[in-house]
Amino acid sequence: MTESTPVFVAITGVTASGKTDLSVAIAEHHSIEVISMDSRQVYIGMDVGTDKVGAAAREAVPHHGLDLVRPDERYSAGHFGRDVRRWVGEIQGRGSLPVLVGGTGFFLRAVTDPIFAEPALDETRRMALRAYFSEQPAEVLRRFVTALDPLRAPLAIEGGPQRMVRTIEVAILSGVALSRWHRDAPAEADGLPGLVVVLDLPRDEMDRRIDDRVSTMVERGLVEEVQRLLAAGYRDDDPGMSGTGYREISAHLRGDTTLDDAMQEIRRNTRRYARRQLTWFRNKLSPAAIWIDATRPVREQVAMLRGALHSAGMTPPTTWVRT
Repeated sequence: MTESTPVFVAITGVTASGKTDLSVAIAEHHSIEVISMDSRQVYIGMDVGTDKVGAAAREAVPHHGLDLVRPDERYSAGHFGRDVRRWVGEIQGRGSLPVLVGGTGFFLRAVTDPIFAEPALDETRRMALRAYFSEQPAEVLRRFVTALDPLRAPLAIEGGPQRMVRTIEVAILSGVALSRWHRDAPAEADGLPGLVVVLDLPRDEMDRRIDDRVSTMVERGLVEEVQRLLAAGYRDDDPGMSGTGYREISAHLRGDTTLDDAMQEIRRNTRRYARRQLTWFRNKLSPAAIWIDATRPVREQVAMLRGALHSAGMTPPTTWVRT
């Protein structure tokens, strides 16, 4: 990332840290447009389980990055980076501040440090490979990944079936391991400089909020949402449906577990994911990132963010101020 004045703000943090609340609050002071930085909120029809921002907030503040693809379609970090570069220019052209909101670290990295241009893969062969590997157990996927791309294998295995299949198909169809593409291929574009704000939570508070969020999602209709998606023909191994919340409720609907047990599994898996998020933020973000105590009242968080904007040379001009 260059040392020039930031052109966007990113509000990130672990699951349930209050990122959306802060973005809504800052919109009361400045004209902003929000870009969702959540790899699950890109999916159409997946609203409750991804905690997608509601209609009222979207009416009040323009949002981008929501409802882009079907649950059985792939939307990569590279695709996100390309979309964001376009959205940021358009938002600036309207005299507003682009604010990226979400906890997907790889999406943020694709904006600040773009990866290589993805290799062109034969779509017919790619779909045939994907269909084959979607029927294979995880152990088979792990063996293929380890053999084809041992450098990337630990990351791919941790990322689950979707990331493992992606690693396999690139190696087979391009003849070059995905880790080598990352290492040797030039970046597809220059990175955008941004002011990154991380909402930080103590672990016990993070766990409490996650537990409450899962209960709220079920109350809001998570089970019914998964039923609709399954009835529409989507499967557990589709890119969207493999996310936490959806696969556990799907197992419940198949009769493999009770609803209470499925909710407990969602809570456990979400807590594990939040810990991985926190590790990524601590190890991968620039030291210039600003950490804000997410237990503070939102008005105090807003004041700290506005101070950071001023310090970064991003004091909004009068055309940004809401009337």
